[in-house]
Amino acid sequence: MNGPGSGVAKDPENTAQTSPKLDNPGVRIPPPLVYLAAILLGAGIDQLIPIRVLPGNLTAWLGGPLILLAVTLAGLSVREFRKAQTAIRPDQPASTLVTTGPFRYSRNPMYLALSILQVGIGIWMNSVWVVVLLLPVLVWITYGVIAREEQYLPGRFGQPYLDFQARVRRWL
Repeated sequence: MNGPGSGVAKDPENTAQTSPKLDNPGVRIPPPLVYLAAILLGAGIDQLIPIRVLPGNLTAWLGGPLILLAVTLAGLSVREFRKAQTAIRPDQPASTLVTTGPFRYSRNPMYLALSILQVGIGIWMNSVWVVVLLLPVLVWITYGVIAREEQYLPGRFGQPYLDFQARVRRWL
């Protein structure tokens, strides 16, 4: 995803209105829905084949802080998008390259937050399945979402995005 901040690059040509080609990364399924589906599927499998790894008294102590971290990271990321007045959804055109807030440390803090959330929920539920199903989600996010965004954003923002990409890691 693109990111907001003091290093804000606006789209100089506003190609959203002038270009006939697709003006978004082409992501068709909203990433939060994929994470939600994996969590629900994991919870369902857990009902049929429960596998417990952690003692029950540790699940809230470990899962709770991860959930809180994820919600905080997501909230800070959304705040930066709103400050920059750009689209949050990857199926809409980006008007501003966001490079501030959590985007100073990760090019994809919202996907990172969703991943941490899934792990936190899995630990809180003491469900191996919820945690294990994060693996196919990460493959889809990396190749089906982030790779598309990384193809789209250089055409949208040019050198400022390439500099951002060279300076900030994809995940952490």
